[in-house]
Order: sequence, then C-alpha cells, then structure tokens
Amino acid sequence: MTTYTETWSELASARVVPVVVADGEAEGLNVADALRRGHLPIAEITFRVAGAAAAIRAISEDYPEMLVGAGTVIRPDQVDAAVDAGARFLVSPGISEAVVARAREHEIPIIPGVATPSDIMRAVELGLDTVKLFPAGTLGGPAAVKAFAAPFPGLRFVPTGGISAHNMGDYLMLPQVLAVGGSWMVDRALVQGEDWERVTELSRDAVELAEQVVASRPLPHPADLHPADSLGTAVEGEER
Repeated sequence: MTTYTETWSELASARVVPVVVADGEAEGLNVADALRRGHLPIAEITFRVAGAAAAIRAISEDYPEMLVGAGTVIRPDQVDAAVDAGARFLVSPGISEAVVARAREHEIPIIPGVATPSDIMRAVELGLDTVKLFPAGTLGGPAAVKAFAAPFPGLRFVPTGGISAHNMGDYLMLPQVLAVGGSWMVDRALVQGEDWERVTELSRDAVELAEQVVASRPLPHPADLHPADSLGTAVEGEER
C-alpha cells in the first residue's frame, strides 16, 4: 500500500501535474501512455466528464507505476468514486469540509483549491498543508503565490489555472511551490485528435524545463523534504 509520504514525494518529484480531460478507458490509456513516454508518469483526471472514473480505473490497472489522481472533485460521492477507481490523490477547485472529511475517511491525500486568505485559513484549520491556488493566473500569478505564502509559512502551493510552458518556470522558482498543474501538454484538441506524439513531445519538454528550473533554485525543492500528509493525521504505524 502506498503511503501518504510516497504519494507526496512522487508528486513533488514530477513538478508538473497534467490536468487531463479523458472520457473513458481508451482515452485514459492513450493519454497515460503518451505521458509515460514523455517521462511524466502522473495525471490528474478531472471529473468533468462521465467517463473520468473509467479512465482512472484503466490507468491504475494497466499502468500501476503512474501516479493517477482525480481532479474537479466537488462532492463526497465523487471522492468515493475516485477512490474506488484507484485514484491515489484528489484535487478540488475549492475547499469543502465535507469533501475533505470524506477524503480523510478514505485516507487519501487531497489538495483543495483556494483563492483568498480566508480559504487558506479554512484549509489550515482542517489540518491541510498543501493547497491548489486556483485560478493562479487570474489571481496574480507567481506574485500572488508570494503574497499568499508570506502569512502562512510552511504552506505548499500547487498553482493551477493559466499555467503554460511559457510561465511554469516562474512558479517553480518559488520554494513554496510543490508543483504546477496545467493542461497545455494534454490539450483537449490533442486528445480528441489522437495526436499522442505531440502529447509526448510537450510532456518531455515540460519535464526538461522543470528540471532546469529547479536545479537553478537556491533553496531545496519540496521533493527533497519529507512532507506531512495532507489530511493532518498520520497513518497508524507510519513515520511522519
């Protein structure tokens, strides 16, 4: 069984989280294969389409080495469906105590979306130490991460929304950024057009750029640290 620490370590090591709309098993497997060939073995499959759970299940079964999670999780029943399908982490566009509570019941990491200091305070009160700044671009980009991070030392961010190959480096230069979420390498048009070679190419480029940026950072990347789980409580018998 994968521990919370292992999941966070894999996510931080990836540095880039592809936000994927995959409707069904076939799309899920094809996207996963293209990402793997691009050396990006991670995917956040969003619950925006009916076939999301099927895509997650197919990926988790056929590519167990991939870190597959569920995104756009906004209701407790979606937490159940994601976990049942094999998701190893959850991402939400906002913060819901009911969703966080259900994630805690399943002992699965969750990254809730925040857009204001009040959102962040709610997340901290719930025992969370990693949040998704969303929509990051609209909220002010890297400058917003710096501003939000100042009064909340120790909090980690996964900026999403408006992230591209052109600005991801600006976010990853910040020590408070665990990873960035983006969809440019898995654009819906590429998936529907079955342009898997392009998905692989863009994924490989993203990985190489992330490695270059993080290598130039003066401070350790969060992947080099030992993050606590996002539920605020340790699994029995597991070191924190």
